[in-house]
Amino acid sequence: MNKRLNILMFSGDYDKALAALILANTARELEADVTMFFAFWGLCLLRDPEKVSMEDKSAYEKMFGMMTPKGPEALPLSKMNFAGLGKKMLLDMMDDDSAPHLSDFLSGARKKGVKFYGCKLSMEIMGITREELIPELEVVEAKTYLQDALESDMQLFI
Repeated sequence: MNKRLNILMFSGDYDKALAALILANTARELEADVTMFFAFWGLCLLRDPEKVSMEDKSAYEKMFGMMTPKGPEALPLSKMNFAGLGKKMLLDMMDDDSAPHLSDFLSGARKKGVKFYGCKLSMEIMGITREELIPELEVVEAKTYLQDALESDMQLFI
């Protein structure tokens, strides 16, 4: 039986999402089963910028949708973002070292079979629809996440 890793992704910060996806990809390379549960700000990582919609949303949901990041490369840094300058510096340093970007790690996790769960209540509160997120995402309630976490060998909260 494979080892199991469960990651609860609450953060919407580029560097924290990068760390979570590096761990998820590495765990899959070690043949561990990986589940990532995305709640609140973490959902922004999975938004498809091409599919963001304002249709059938309340005024608050539309405002929220316009103000929140649309996809992995739109996420800010958790520290030293400096209106995007800090993130540009980080990306330049990553490019200098030929390091993959966040969207590359997300793509790798999708290809490697990481299981993606989205918190149903978080999506409802934030006005994010299923159609705006990556196709691999399964919308679940907190109970499903907790059942998976309780059966996992390791749980991380990022």
